[in-house]
Amino acid sequence: MEIILLILFAYLLGSIPSALWIGKLFYNTDVRQHGSGNLGATNTFRVLGKTAGLVVTAIDILKGTAAVLLALMPFFSSAGIHPLLVGVVAVIGHMFPVFANFKGGKAVATSGGVLLGYNWPIFILVLLTFLVALKITKMVSLSSMIVAVVGFIYCIGYYVWTGDFYLMIVVGLMGIFIFYRHRANITRIKAGTEPKVKWL
Repeated sequence: MEIILLILFAYLLGSIPSALWIGKLFYNTDVRQHGSGNLGATNTFRVLGKTAGLVVTAIDILKGTAAVLLALMPFFSSAGIHPLLVGVVAVIGHMFPVFANFKGGKAVATSGGVLLGYNWPIFILVLLTFLVALKITKMVSLSSMIVAVVGFIYCIGYYVWTGDFYLMIVVGLMGIFIFYRHRANITRIKAGTEPKVKWL
């Protein structure tokens, strides 16, 4: 029973469509009708501005973190599921949210939140890598994919050092999610039409 509840709670956490709810509640705007139409932080920045974008980013990160911490609660101790796997369920909820017709974000922030909840130093490394890549490329999508690759390389090294097999596999899996969700962006990057941020 604990396993079912844990998976359900993690999925529902991930399913919280922060961009949609904040847009509607505070801006009277459905972000799905503007910009890229994506329910993610990047489109929120584009459509609603920096404040909303930062709030959505924070919430999306914390969804992944909360899922990992949920698995560590005493009530779920007998479930026997690795916290990272619970985090993956939250990422799936973020990509395919039940509260938004199963059309969600691109897994980047929530995947980062999973790392934050499980191993915060690696989260910091990934975050710094993202910021450097964004400063250089001016493209959030490309920076996200760069981070997916570099983060996996980090975790291979961490596995060699500590033997944390789950971390390496889960980060690799989340990287696959990120590349899959950025298929259209990859096409635009190749064509030279991918939007660039203007505030860096």
